Amino acid sequence: MQRAAAASRATAWSTARHGAARVTASASFSGGGGIVAGAALPLRVRGGQLMSLPLLSGGRAVTARVAAAEAPLPADDADAAAGRERGALAETAQLGAMIVAWYLLNIYFNIYNKQVLQPLPFPYTITAFQLAFGSFVIFLMWALKLHPAPRISISQLAKIAPLAAGHMLGTVFTNMSLGKVAVSFTHTIKASEPFFTVLLSAFFLGETPSLLVLGSLVPIVGGVALASLTELSFNWIGFWSAMASNLLYQSRNVLSKKLLGGEEEALDDINLFSILTILSFLLSLPLMLFSEGVKFSPGYLRSTGLNLQELCVRAALAGFCFHGYQKLSYLILARVSPVTHSVANCVKRVVVIVASVLFFRTPISPVNALGTGVALGGVFLYSRLKRTKPKNA
Repeated sequence: MQRAAAASRATAWSTARHGAARVTASASFSGGGGIVAGAALPLRVRGGQLMSLPLLSGGRAVTARVAAAEAPLPADDADAAAGRERGALAETAQLGAMIVAWYLLNIYFNIYNKQVLQPLPFPYTITAFQLAFGSFVIFLMWALKLHPAPRISISQLAKIAPLAAGHMLGTVFTNMSLGKVAVSFTHTIKASEPFFTVLLSAFFLGETPSLLVLGSLVPIVGGVALASLTELSFNWIGFWSAMASNLLYQSRNVLSKKLLGGEEEALDDINLFSILTILSFLLSLPLMLFSEGVKFSPGYLRSTGLNLQELCVRAALAGFCFHGYQKLSYLILARVSPVTHSVANCVKRVVVIVASVLFFRTPISPVNALGTGVALGGVFLYSRLKRTKPKNA
């Protein structure tokens, strides 16, 4: 008797299952728009019980499926969906906080750096100090196991060394420009970075930009030229040092693709930046000692009559902000697309320019503001157009 009952139940379930397939198939090809839409929906009723389709007529089956689709999800599914939504909101809030911190650290770096460079125009020494501070933080991070230390080969170090030289010299020339001209003007000139990116990518990587990308360079170059012609603090040392900084930073970025190739896969972004910072510091020491080491001494500092404690605090804060905003830039890039990061970086430059103008009360003419705005608008346009893949020559 038990075997007969079991066989009867198996036969009934098989009939119900094949009947469901036939009804669903007939509903899908019946040509009715509502039926086709309903056929793709899961078959549920309240309580999560399956309904036997062979017991329903065609119209009642559709009605049952529509009603079942409108039924609330089970408690477990609803909790999982709510958890995913909360997780997405938390991740978005965390990303927003990181971007705000990125902007603030960049603003304070430029302010403190300018305050140090005005009385002490020693860009090589300031650069070495900033890189030394960053190296100390990196070793502390590895010692406390906040991030795993990398395993790096001699061949990798040899390939990263030229990039570190470009990074170090780019920082030197940025500090040189900040010491000579207004912060807002330095960042207006640095808005021309895309021009060097396109030029160097074509030369070293053989990438041919699209006509739209080339067109976006016109307002960048024109805006920088207009701002330079009307800049009250303009001098050639500040201008060319900012241009040299652009060339060196973009050479670092382009050559990293050519020299590292697939080897950067052995290093994550944080450790690659960390090795780059440490090598940059080691390379900056002989340059600092050769150019400013004798002059930059405690006796010289005392002879200037400056408040050494206040100066050291500002230099330390500038070093902290310098390392912090660069580290955040890498962390943000790991979370968003390169295009989104480029747009956020463009907005960051606008924020830094406005903040420096307000803090230092930099006089700025309407034509100068127009040139800056046109250049930054070109950078934004370039960032949006870079989503199109360049053609390889």
